[in-house]
Amino acid sequence: MARTFERWGKRFSLQIVKGLEEEYIKSLPEDHILIFVDLASGSLNHLKNKKTEIFIFDHHEIAQEIPSNVTMINPQLWNEEQISGAGIAYLFARTISSRNHDLAHLAVIGMVGDMMERSLGKVYDEILREAETIIKKGLMLYPATRPLDKALEYSSNPYIPGVSGSYKGALEVLKDANIQRVNNKFKSLFELTNEEMSALITAVMLRCVQQKNMYDLIGNLYLIKFFNKQEDARELSALINACSRMDSPSVALGFCLGNKKCKEEAERLYISYKQHLIAALKFIEESEKISGKQYTIINARDNIKDTIIGTVTSIISNSSAYETGTIIVGLAYNQDKIKVSARIAGRQGRNVREVLHQVVVPLGGEVGGHPNAAGCLIERAKESEFIQELQKVLEVEVVKV
Repeated sequence: MARTFERWGKRFSLQIVKGLEEEYIKSLPEDHILIFVDLASGSLNHLKNKKTEIFIFDHHEIAQEIPSNVTMINPQLWNEEQISGAGIAYLFARTISSRNHDLAHLAVIGMVGDMMERSLGKVYDEILREAETIIKKGLMLYPATRPLDKALEYSSNPYIPGVSGSYKGALEVLKDANIQRVNNKFKSLFELTNEEMSALITAVMLRCVQQKNMYDLIGNLYLIKFFNKQEDARELSALINACSRMDSPSVALGFCLGNKKCKEEAERLYISYKQHLIAALKFIEESEKISGKQYTIINARDNIKDTIIGTVTSIISNSSAYETGTIIVGLAYNQDKIKVSARIAGRQGRNVREVLHQVVVPLGGEVGGHPNAAGCLIERAKESEFIQELQKVLEVEVVKV
């Protein structure tokens, strides 16, 4: 969107926010057009009070009636193909000018970042072609462009027991798959023959037999051109995400715009982020949890960054530790607020956005997200009340089921 407005010759200011709260919306100017990208579908009751024209480019669930001052561009309105926020932004850019076709690769990064690659339709097929994406079916391991021994050792999603975090374990998998070094180094995932890929998938699956949705380990790998080099779209998505999780969204923006200094800083932040993630997963493994039938509440307080709690809950919801349908709710402090992230194990079961909505709205908050991944901010002073009410709703929902 930033590049589109720049090329269009429009004056604009850009701000990246963690979420939309009523006070922040009130602070926005009344004499400028307001544009929201990848958020705001759950804040319509506050936006209707603004005395200016508003445009929302989003793909999240629409929770309230769309006011007259809001123009909503959201695939939820037509109940057709799901498109990521990045995809919606690209379609706008492409409509403004055919020159913006060179931004298609960013829409591909957004697609894999929102895990939409398993249900693509005509729109994203077209975007993939415009981005000149190279697609190969294989193990969902990234980066698919780096030597396999390192890609396996540093894999956290998927987490491979005995392999993730262990170089020795990575070498054992490659030995079992009969994949040898070539010129003293291992091939990347993209360089494997079909026979080698099949053998590697078998070796990894044998180590993941307890994992839910084991066949989610197999899918399409997407290679796009970035900084004049072929890169794995998933790795780029993870790196961009890491910048914001480490409180540096401006670095992510500069990286996407092609700034080389931002690229160096983004790579440094990515390493730091991975270290934070490992520490957070270790804390959760060792900490006490509030558990009931088909739910677990993890109150990390200030032991996990609020920007990471969502990623952590996503990782453990895909692990073999919880039955399919279990709701996992993570809480982490954010100054005088608490960031809440909810996920459903195995992606099947109750609508977690609706569950949070029942609890949060009476407490004066708002919920955003999807049926299997949602989040919100609550007042830190309401921590105990929130947990108590959440348990009540979760227990009642179990009885209803």
